[in-house]
Amino acid sequence: MAENSSCCTPEGSCHSGGTDVQVGEVTTTYKVTGMTCGHCEGAVTSELGGLAGVSSVQAVAATGLVTVTSKAPLDEDAVRAAVDEAGYELVGQAA
Repeated sequence: MAENSSCCTPEGSCHSGGTDVQVGEVTTTYKVTGMTCGHCEGAVTSELGGLAGVSSVQAVAATGLVTVTSKAPLDEDAVRAAVDEAGYELVGQAA
């Protein structure tokens, strides 16, 4: 019998993002200042995507929010360093 690989919860709600979230992964949203366009989003995505354990990154310049999915919680200092390397400022985790 195959394991259920559906992205829907038993309650019937579906994950609406562009990638499937795997069991055991951690999704964290950060607030980043200074992003104004798609190029900014790409720079932040590239730097954060290079961190060990990161499986996906979605940066949205219009809101300043960056959602990172990883195998385990990330060290905030490592996230800050990656965002700094991209030329932007990490405010912290989004509320």
